[in-house]
Amino acid sequence: MEQLKTLGRELAMSTQNLSSFSSHSKEFLDLIKSIGESRSKSEEDRIILHEIKTLKRRITDPEIPKRKMKEYIIRLLYVEMLGHDASFGYIYAVKMTHDESVAMKRTGYLAVTLVLEDDHELMILIVNTIQKDLRSDNYLVVCAALNAVCRLINEETIPAVLGQVVELVTHGKEAVRKKAVMALHRFYQKAPGLVSHLVSNFRKRLCDNDPGVMGAALCPLHDLIAIDPNPYKDLVIRLLKILALLGSGDKQASEQMYMVLGDVIKNCDTLSNIGNASDSHNLKYMGIDALGCLIKISPEVAEQHQLALFASVLQDPDDTLKRKTFELLYKMTESSNVEVIVAHMIDYMISINDSHYKTEIASRCVELAEQFAPSNQWFIQTMNKVFEHAGDLVNVKVAHNLMRLIAEGFGDDDDAADSLLRLSAVCC
Repeated sequence: MEQLKTLGRELAMSTQNLSSFSSHSKEFLDLIKSIGESRSKSEEDRIILHEIKTLKRRITDPEIPKRKMKEYIIRLLYVEMLGHDASFGYIYAVKMTHDESVAMKRTGYLAVTLVLEDDHELMILIVNTIQKDLRSDNYLVVCAALNAVCRLINEETIPAVLGQVVELVTHGKEAVRKKAVMALHRFYQKAPGLVSHLVSNFRKRLCDNDPGVMGAALCPLHDLIAIDPNPYKDLVIRLLKILALLGSGDKQASEQMYMVLGDVIKNCDTLSNIGNASDSHNLKYMGIDALGCLIKISPEVAEQHQLALFASVLQDPDDTLKRKTFELLYKMTESSNVEVIVAHMIDYMISINDSHYKTEIASRCVELAEQFAPSNQWFIQTMNKVFEHAGDLVNVKVAHNLMRLIAEGFGDDDDAADSLLRLSAVCC
């Protein structure tokens, strides 16, 4: 109502605005203008009552042009918006939904969805039209019909259109798919028992190529998960991937997600740490894969889970899981954690019999030690352990480099330090 009055005041202030309403009659524009200029409710009521008399007289004319009828239906909506009864014109809005013109049909659907309730006596005339329009080749007509379905179809009339709506969930146009999902959601809200066997459609549309369709699918899934989350636990990773896509390159959207993700972590005690992913190996595999992706984006966040990997995952008897964990730890290694990680890798290397994999682990221990060694003593002691347990599996160049380091010492003419270094090489 306020918007209507504002529009009227703008029209009253400047005749230039009239050009933007050139598709409507001067009489219609004068109506909007006079409503906007009204100074009291009684004055507004007088204007609307006069409009009602005018519409009652004109709308019954069988020779009325379509363009005029469309305007009269819109004027009926203004009457209803301002709190007056325009039920005398409802039947003409219903008839307009039967029109072959897309513009007329959409106006008719707009009107009936705004003024009718789903139990109105005229609904019997609308259902048949909706069924026909849901089969239309024009997607705009289908969308208009789906809008009406969401607003007007009740528990008794759901079976009449349910099959057609389900087919439209896979329509070629994303706008149709989105509205079809919304219609199914509405059916679920009105009569869950009638569509309970169709909830899989919501899961499928969560993987739709169009973000709008994906967003529409989230609404019914939210309702279903609120009732019983257990059947939907597998959606966690998919939903996080959706958030990743939505937040990519958008700092503001990403910041809005942080609070939601924080609540998720706080509310899921057993899932707040990847190492505590219950006794399910599949969940642990997923957790390690997630950490692997996370370390590429935010290494400092991934590092927070190192202790969980040491305490839980590395103690797991599943050898495949251990190998995936060491792959991850290898990527997470830096100067601050190299001693702990390499120590675990050497312990694991000692325990395995597979010579090929043992060679790979030994090679990675050498690589990490050379790159992140905190001291020469630690490096020599680590290399001695690798040679002791991997023997001929270590590349001969590593032995040559180690011997050169021992022979050259620190290279700063500190004989005492060099002697200590060489002593550690034979005493460790």
